[in-house]
Amino acid sequence: MTARPEFYRFHNGKKAGLQFADSEYETRVAGLRGILAQTGTDAAVFTSMHNISYYSGFTYCAFGRPYALVVTSTECVTISAGIDAGQPWRRCYGDNITYTDWQRDNYWRAILSVTGSGKMIGYEGDHLTLLQQCKMQSFLSPAGTVDLYEATMRQRMHKSPAEIEMIRAGAAVADVGGYAIRDAVKEGVREIDVAMAGRDAMELEIARRFPDAEYRDTWVWFQSGINTDGAHNPVTGRVLQRGDILSLNTFPMISGYYTALERTMFVGEVDDSSLKIWEANIGAHELGISLLKPGASCAEVTDKINAFFAERNLLQYRTFGYGHSFGVLSHYYGREAGLELREDIDTVLEPGMVISMEPMLTIADGQPGAGGYREHDILVITEDGNENITGYPYGPEFNVVG
Repeated sequence: MTARPEFYRFHNGKKAGLQFADSEYETRVAGLRGILAQTGTDAAVFTSMHNISYYSGFTYCAFGRPYALVVTSTECVTISAGIDAGQPWRRCYGDNITYTDWQRDNYWRAILSVTGSGKMIGYEGDHLTLLQQCKMQSFLSPAGTVDLYEATMRQRMHKSPAEIEMIRAGAAVADVGGYAIRDAVKEGVREIDVAMAGRDAMELEIARRFPDAEYRDTWVWFQSGINTDGAHNPVTGRVLQRGDILSLNTFPMISGYYTALERTMFVGEVDDSSLKIWEANIGAHELGISLLKPGASCAEVTDKINAFFAERNLLQYRTFGYGHSFGVLSHYYGREAGLELREDIDTVLEPGMVISMEPMLTIADGQPGAGGYREHDILVITEDGNENITGYPYGPEFNVVG
């Protein structure tokens, strides 16, 4: 280190157990190499958290620094910052190179050491910034570039049996958080108090199920009253009152894999106007679940749920799509945008895909039934329909509490 190198290999300690066996990553990388061959690409340079995690098992914490995974016909190498020392090596499939910050752009010099100069380079058009794209051109001098965004997204859409088991475990952990939240709901407590109860229960359950994993980023969005109007509104210190509408949202994170449970709830009692809207949203939820089967397109499913709401004069209260893919996913990074239940997505569902059903209606403050209504289950598409892997009950019989 006294020579102040541009990059080096710091293989400190033994490889730790990843979330999947090496054979799982070998299969994924083999699929990627098939994409490289089909597109005439010599080396893939991935910069996103989701693709690096998917192909190598390493989920980075950027903190203002760039990370990469370089895959060629023979190499699979993560590129990580010196601040992380040996952790990326221990937690990745394949090789790892550490770049130093003694001079600017050692990151790209490390990547060049794997790709070589003048090659056909694959990148992610949905993630590589204009700044880094210019540096890629300068340092790698590529013969050409290929955007691998869509091809890799479509590979990630089809889940392996091991992935489905991971997602199934995550859904069970989300249920644990849901029950803890239900037990914590009562008049006079704050949103943050309820949220912490759900988060702590999930963290403990993840540690029990996955004793060799790394633990980070599991969270809860628990909203009440007007705060339920947006699906991703942060937790506040608002105090729960009798009759409040609540939104339960639990999000366990397990080695880069996110799952979710979302439910409408009420404190103590629910008024007639709110109950009518809640039951309509549940009807849309159940209809949507029944429509998720092989051969159905995302747009077709969306159109049918739209029609259900339109018949009840509620469609104008819908604010976003009805569901999305699950897998390598987080609030920090991307998901398979080609597998979302929206009018403009024509992807056809196939066995092995995993998708949510999560209709939501938002009624403005001051109107009868004001608040945000949301139910969310995770479905595995099977040969002849779907399997619902969410266990926590929905509806007023179970979720008027406190």
